[in-house]
Amino acid sequence: MNHKLVKFCVALLFLGAGTAVAGDKEDMIASALSAGPASVTANATVKDYEGNVLKQGSNDFTCYPEAPAMGPACNQGQWDELIGAMMSQKDFTANQISFSYMLAGEGNAPGTSNSDPYQTDPNAVDDWIKEGPHMMIIVPRELLEGMSRDTKDPVYVMWDDTPYAHIMVRITEQE
Repeated sequence: MNHKLVKFCVALLFLGAGTAVAGDKEDMIASALSAGPASVTANATVKDYEGNVLKQGSNDFTCYPEAPAMGPACNQGQWDELIGAMMSQKDFTANQISFSYMLAGEGNAPGTSNSDPYQTDPNAVDDWIKEGPHMMIIVPRELLEGMSRDTKDPVYVMWDDTPYAHIMVRITEQE
């Protein structure tokens, strides 16, 4: 496998290689804040996908605007750790519960494979999914036992056979 290509694709997927709402700071902030409920976003930090702070917050959530391959998201700290580990293809171990809101869904992003976080071709797998509004929850691995892996269920495990496994909670029906 070409590791440079994998890293490039993961960077596109999670860091956006430029945001879909490029340029205008206020538009990027509005996009980022569309990901979570007001009780989260009112005091969240907003960053662009290059890590630049667009709005400083005071709670433990960081919100990101929509990117070409991912809808806007508001993440608690461990989510940024998981994404960083995935981008560098390192192990990740959840040591606490951590939430991510994607209440604006995937937006214009194409979706993802439910089993392979590095897959970029929806035609290469039979588990490609594009979710509407949802939440994602990181939990210690043992808490995933007995949960569904079926993307048709309202709550299921994504990326199960990877260190990046997490719970998906559908808020509305999938797109």
